Amino acid sequence: MRKAIVAIVGRPNVGKSTLFNRLTGRRLAIVESIPGVTRDRLYAEGEWADRRFFLVDTGGIAPVQPGDPIQQQVFEQAVLAVDEADLILFVVDGPAGLQALDREVADILRRAAKPVVLVVNKADSYQPELAADFYALGFGEPVLVSAEHGLNLDGLLDAVVAHLPPVAAEEETTAVKVAIIGRPNVGKSSLVNALLGEERVIVSPVPGTTRDAVDTPLRFQDQDFLLIDTAGIRRARGRASSRDAVEYYSVLRAIQAVERADVTLVLLNAGEFLLEQDKKVAAIPHETGRATILVVNKWDLVEKTSRTAQEYEKRLRAEMPFIRYAPVLFLSARTGLRVGRVLPEVTRVAA
Repeated sequence: MRKAIVAIVGRPNVGKSTLFNRLTGRRLAIVESIPGVTRDRLYAEGEWADRRFFLVDTGGIAPVQPGDPIQQQVFEQAVLAVDEADLILFVVDGPAGLQALDREVADILRRAAKPVVLVVNKADSYQPELAADFYALGFGEPVLVSAEHGLNLDGLLDAVVAHLPPVAAEEETTAVKVAIIGRPNVGKSSLVNALLGEERVIVSPVPGTTRDAVDTPLRFQDQDFLLIDTAGIRRARGRASSRDAVEYYSVLRAIQAVERADVTLVLLNAGEFLLEQDKKVAAIPHETGRATILVVNKWDLVEKTSRTAQEYEKRLRAEMPFIRYAPVLFLSARTGLRVGRVLPEVTRVAA
């Protein structure tokens, strides 16, 4: 069962980060830190009323001034947060009243067609009159809170849980569930396509637990497999400034996939020896206790001698000592080189 993503959004200076810090530091039971991710403490995993979810902070949504790349990046990351979230906490400033920019943010949220909890912040005492103007936004009964003073956070978290998608129990299956994870552009989609296209009997796709993803069943040598969340995250549209945002949600998607899997394939790019993000990705199945295989893709592009693979593996072990137990496969999803070894190795480590 994947954890829902709850994004805190709103215009600048309404108290989003204060609310995030208050929830994650005082009221929200943090289950565990997210492996390898400390940048700006922008998201945390937590639990309330027996529901576990990711809580995500975002920058303020504001009009982008021409020639302001930083504000453009903040805007794009906030819009991506809306796009990827299962539930939106739309934060407004109660004492400031309804602002034109609040209406613009509301228009973005309506177009996204996601569940929204309207949060009227800076209500330092019960002041229902603060909420009156905000009914015009069309998101129903607002929840009044004071992030600074910690007022009514229980009520807000109760509202969060009430609006989360229902928990769907996963069907019992004898299939080995396989997650394929890796940083962008290491060839995850190519490997999935290679696995599906090489002497496999493909069963009709089963709708996944995310909006744009599917779990893809396949059969190989009388063993059933289920490739978890094979659609993954959409690529950033056009701008280099969106890459951090894509990486940000790729980590969440990877954690969601790994927690559902029996075996995780950590995909690496042979042409770019271990980046820091590779190590962060590899830490995810290690810290969640999942069987892991390191898959070095694009091996056809590497100039080789008889000892190249052995030396490469030795370097991998030295750079990632925490995952020395994981077998290593060298292949090319593009050419099909050694792709046929993947599923037998998955079967072996899953046993």
